[in-house]
Amino acid sequence: MSQTPPPKPTRGDYWRHLFAHWPADLGKSGAVVTELNEPVRFVDFAVSGGLLLLQRDRPDTTGARKVFISYDAISSLKLDDPGELERYRTMGFQPPAGASAG
Repeated sequence: MSQTPPPKPTRGDYWRHLFAHWPADLGKSGAVVTELNEPVRFVDFAVSGGLLLLQRDRPDTTGARKVFISYDAISSLKLDDPGELERYRTMGFQPPAGASAG
């Protein structure tokens, strides 16, 4: 009897992992872009199993300062950090194979 292979990670699983393993020395500000192409600016965040909680520095048009968003609804992440790409190695990012070390 063959075993069923484990399910492949979803897009949301990758986002959850990234936010859950955020390095302490990396600022927690930027913008999450939703799959509806809506940018949500944030200055801090908190993680849970299925939702990301974003803190805004000023209220949106409805007066809200907190946004709960499903990891599966995240399309991209924009960061305010001006640091070098080297900082992101702790998050698992590496130069492409064959790239010269800079």
